[in-house]
Amino acid sequence: MTERTMRERMLAGELYRAEDPQLAADDARAQALTHRFNTTDPTDHEGLRAVLTELLGGFGEGAYVRPPLRCDYGYQTTFGARAFANWGLVCNDVATITIGDDVQMGPGVQLLTSTHPLEPDPRRDKWEAAKPIVIGDNVWLGGGVIVCPGVTIGADTVVGAGSVVVRDLPAGVLAVGNPARIVRHLTDPPAPAATPATPATTPAPMATPGPA
Repeated sequence: MTERTMRERMLAGELYRAEDPQLAADDARAQALTHRFNTTDPTDHEGLRAVLTELLGGFGEGAYVRPPLRCDYGYQTTFGARAFANWGLVCNDVATITIGDDVQMGPGVQLLTSTHPLEPDPRRDKWEAAKPIVIGDNVWLGGGVIVCPGVTIGADTVVGAGSVVVRDLPAGVLAVGNPARIVRHLTDPPAPAATPATPATTPAPMATPGPA
């Protein structure tokens, strides 16, 4: 059985080392394309879109990203239709980053999928891994939001500027802070599951004593 490459291990979400010729080539490709994107005339919308279509795994109709943009590989990131990212988006796309339709991201948002071992020896030996990020449809991430590895943010949720999202957020909530916590629901939360009714127990009638 042929031993898998480090690139194959990375794409499978397993521990890998970045010292891999194919990964080095993928990284060089991404850096060349992001450099081209970041130095293109910002009013050349067709030119910008052409570069992103080549760089990214998917770039939906009407999506728009303002340069500068940074990413590791590009092909691991997809944008839905009409998604928007303001200046300075960072896509650390060692694992997949899925950005839904109509998502809005303020300046300086960071989507970080990379993880490293907590144990010092494997970390010193440069082992790493990654967990995917999913941003649901119509999510708004305020300026400077950081989304950590493995997080899914449900549709219609808003995350306040400067928040750090370390765990999943459900759909339709407002979350703020470090770590981000839900402060209110923006849509009606799902109704709790109905509890089966317990039949009432009628106490047995007490005997009425007769005349002595």
